[in-house]
Amino acid sequence: MRFPPRITRIGAAAAVLSALLVGGAVASASPAAAAVGSICYSDLPSQAYDTLDLIEQGGPYPYSQDGVVFQNREGVLPRQSSGYYHEYTVITPGSSTRGARRIVTGEETREDYYTADHYASFDLINYGC
Repeated sequence: MRFPPRITRIGAAAAVLSALLVGGAVASASPAAAAVGSICYSDLPSQAYDTLDLIEQGGPYPYSQDGVVFQNREGVLPRQSSGYYHEYTVITPGSSTRGARRIVTGEETREDYYTADHYASFDLINYGC
């Protein structure tokens, strides 16, 4: 059985998800933030586990763009100050490019989001299910 590398993030992730679902302060920061879904850690593609492990270890990452600031230009994630979010590639087997899959992390509450469609939608990773 594989255990999540960030078991300490369960509380923060649950708090953010709860706020998003019940319309708390986090959701009110951005109207689009309510569109953020949830995904169980166990439902992630296997390559996402590799990416989360690399994030926990601090790299090295397969792409030079990994770890750069994610600007949230789409406005799907809750609004935060510049530099709050960082993005990391989730390798797509068979793709000759970085593909569309990413993990985006938030620094202060240490939440992790997964996107399979290059930022069109996000799911908060739930480490508790």
